[in-house]
Order: sequence, then structure tokens, then C-alpha cells
Amino acid sequence: MVKTLDRMRDRLDCTAGRRYRGAMDAVAGLLDGPRARGAFLLRSHLSPPWGLRIEDEAPLTIVPVLRGSGWVGPADGAPGRDADLGVHVEQGDVILFRGPDHYVVADSPTTAPQVVIGPTEVCRPVDGGASPMTVLGVRSWGNDPDGETVIITGTYPLDGEVGGRILRVLPQRVVLRRGEVDATLVEMLAREVVQDLPGQEAVLDRLLDLLLISCLRTWLARPDAPGWYRADADPVVGAALRLIHHDPARAWTVELLARETGLSRAAFARRFTELVGEPPMAYLTGWRLDLAADLLLEDGATVGSVARAVGYGTPFALSAAFKRVRGVSPAAHRERAGAA
Repeated sequence: MVKTLDRMRDRLDCTAGRRYRGAMDAVAGLLDGPRARGAFLLRSHLSPPWGLRIEDEAPLTIVPVLRGSGWVGPADGAPGRDADLGVHVEQGDVILFRGPDHYVVADSPTTAPQVVIGPTEVCRPVDGGASPMTVLGVRSWGNDPDGETVIITGTYPLDGEVGGRILRVLPQRVVLRRGEVDATLVEMLAREVVQDLPGQEAVLDRLLDLLLISCLRTWLARPDAPGWYRADADPVVGAALRLIHHDPARAWTVELLARETGLSRAAFARRFTELVGEPPMAYLTGWRLDLAADLLLEDGATVGSVARAVGYGTPFALSAAFKRVRGVSPAAHRERAGAA
């Protein structure tokens, strides 16, 4: 038990402690716990007309456009009539889709979906007839092996709650244009996705991680990035965030954080809330529970050891806070994650 607690504290030191030393570390920290494991990847070769309705409800999906063009939009829009609800994408663009919302990817907004992709990647024709799509090779399918449009679909199974912080603020759809994402990563993923070599699954998982980090770097640099990320650049609030992230187990109070950052209690609380979007203690609670949710999935972890690692004096205190904020007990959270 002592070794388990020490290991979790070491992890907090080497991950949370480095997360907010700079913008790049914030992105890396978000992905340090949850990582792609056996991610679903598929390369699609398509000739018009083609339309895919995605209902897999995956937490996060990455779609790089390797060649050609397409249109992405909400699944509840009418083909052609609601074209302004979607967006046109071209070669070199990368789209992030946050679940569980359904969406459509098609050659144009006037093309109705021909197939539906549901949970566990089950594919079925919309009209119940023969599917226009067929297997074209290793992790490849489509309606034409020489199709003018080629896309990759990478379903990212984020199951850790530290990554959930990004999912809670990421828009349902993010389009990153050509040049905004490292093209080398896209090229490597495109080359490797059709390979069937020893260790290929691990290679694809790590490439998907790198591509996601590249996409998040770009998105987090935009004006609509979450407040806690932009606040990192503030000399006062950024320092407070680093204190919280580096030592979540410390008995932090608004007074103590204010004293550590050189402001009065009222001035600090006002500045923190304005930049981050929530009061200091609410943020601290959320961060501790995010970490707890992730650490609970560690081998050998107990509610008591996790409680001590993230700043709760007793297992009961952590359980009460966890259930109040997340709606489930730590045990139920662990069982649900294990069954996923």
C-alpha cells in the first residue's frame, strides 16, 4: 500500500508538476494519463456520391483529409437545406469530433448518408440494401480504391478523467486548416495505418497521440481556448495554478494561495475567477477529482491511498466529494471504466 501511494505521488510529481510550466507542457499534461490503447483507425477511399453518418458516440475522433475534399455537418440537418450548419474541408485539413453527438461526413451537403457507423464500428446501409462500401485492404475501405477523396478516421478512446477536462470544454467540432497541424505527423499516420507489422497497434496509438497533441496545441492558441489555459500566462493566476497542480494534496485555501502569489484574498479571488472562469476552491476541487478519477484506475490503488494523494483526509471525504460532483461513487467509477 505504501508503495502504491508513493508511486501515485511520484506520478503526480512527474506529470502534474510539469503540466503548467508552459503552454506546451499544459497540452502534454492533459494527455499524460489517458492515451490511445488499441484505437480504431481506418483509411477510406471515396468517390462521389458518398455520405457517412457517424453514430459511434466515441469520446473523440480525429479525421485528417489526405486527398480531395468533403463536407462535415450535424447528423440532424437536412441534406442541402442546412448546408450552413456544416463546413467544407479540403486536403490537409484535420477535424476533431467530440462525442457523443452524431455527425455526417459526405462529399457535399446535398448528399444524403448512405451508411451509418454505430457503436463498436458496426456499419450498416441506411436503406437496408447492399452497402456501397467494401474492404480494400489492411485498415482500408471505401467505394473506390482510386477514389478522389481519401480520409483517415481515428477514434481516440479517452477513458481517463484528466483528459476529460479537455473533452468538457472542447467544441463539438473543431476544424484545423492545412498548415495549422504538422503535416509530417499526418503523413506518417497515413503510411502506417495500412501496415500490418509486429507492434503496429502500439505504433498507431502513439502516432494518434502525437497528432492529437499537435491539434490541441493549435486549438489552445485560439481565442476561444478554455480560461484555465489562457490564465497560465498571468503572473499571479498562473503561479497559483502551478501551485495547485504541483501539490494537490496540500491544504490549500484562498488565503494561502493569495499569500503565496502576493495579493490580498479578495483581489486574488476576483482575479482568479475572472481569468479561469470559476472560483479558486471550485477549480481546486475539480482538479483533485480529475486526478482522483485517473488514479483510481491504477493497479493497486485504493480509495484511501488516492484520497491522501489528492488532498482528502479520509476515504469517506473523497467518496462524498466524488459522488456529489460526478454523480457516482469512486467504486462505481472504477467498475464502469473496467467494463468499457
